Amino acid sequence: MIDNGYDLFLALQKLNLLENKPPLWWPNAYTLEVVVGAILTQNTQWTRVEVSLENLRSNNLLTLEALASAEPELLIECIRTSGFFKAKSKNIQTLAQNIINDFSDFETFQYEVSREWLLGQRGIGPESADAILCYGCQREVMVVDKYTQQLLHALGREFDAYDDIQVWCEEGFRSEDLHHDFALFHGMIVEYMKRYKKGKVIDIAPLTKREI
Repeated sequence: MIDNGYDLFLALQKLNLLENKPPLWWPNAYTLEVVVGAILTQNTQWTRVEVSLENLRSNNLLTLEALASAEPELLIECIRTSGFFKAKSKNIQTLAQNIINDFSDFETFQYEVSREWLLGQRGIGPESADAILCYGCQREVMVVDKYTQQLLHALGREFDAYDDIQVWCEEGFRSEDLHHDFALFHGMIVEYMKRYKKGKVIDIAPLTKREI
């Protein structure tokens, strides 16, 4: 039976979904790339985000100072592959400027930023904020995305709000390293959905075996 988030975590863990993935699933965890990637990945595929990040890297734009002062046209061109490039470039640049103004540097931002501050930034909603906190700032936060909602729906779980899903996913955990577990939990959900989702039909058989 899968009665809470920890039960689902254990079921997913048996499928070895994160084999050959980065230690915390999200590439280059704890760096500015996570913050930028959390915005770029909105409404697009991660493969497109990787191209955008590489463009930014090759143009030496993956620092707060560089992003804050970048020529808008160059920034737009670098992230064009991620779609909605005008809005995303503005959001990224404004966020970099606000981080510098409010925290001075990225390390201070990682330590001091709150979820409320992030949600007050242009273009950042609950999912993006939690991804930044979890993978960028090493916080004990579970990220909820469309894959999470779809998987729980397939398992017969219905929720009214993002926060309700998040609470369910975090139930049952007693780990001494909740941040690590939540990071991997979200990653396993994404990888499971990519592997087993067929059109709009989700194969939940691997999660309903008698031994689980």
